[in-house]
Amino acid sequence: MNNKLYVGNLSSNTTENQLKDTFAVHGTVTETNVVTDRTTGQSRGFGFVTMSSPEEANHAIEALNGTSIDGSFITVNVARPPAGKPSNGGSRAKAV
Repeated sequence: MNNKLYVGNLSSNTTENQLKDTFAVHGTVTETNVVTDRTTGQSRGFGFVTMSSPEEANHAIEALNGTSIDGSFITVNVARPPAGKPSNGGSRAKAV
């Protein structure tokens, strides 16, 4: 399992510090990121939290998925690579 978690349905007011404080109850948080619109700077309603171990990440999913932060019920699950991006570190197959 991956240590990086996707957190969806965030309130537009939720900060990275709020995410860190919320997830830190369930383990060591190594990184938080609330994704914002490049033009407006407003939250896009989701973010990522990286925990220090897969066990802590799993515990955070079980404890926080469906709970409320800043008035919004959040979705928490394992982060997946963006669609269309290779998940193998970016290496390409060589032509024969």
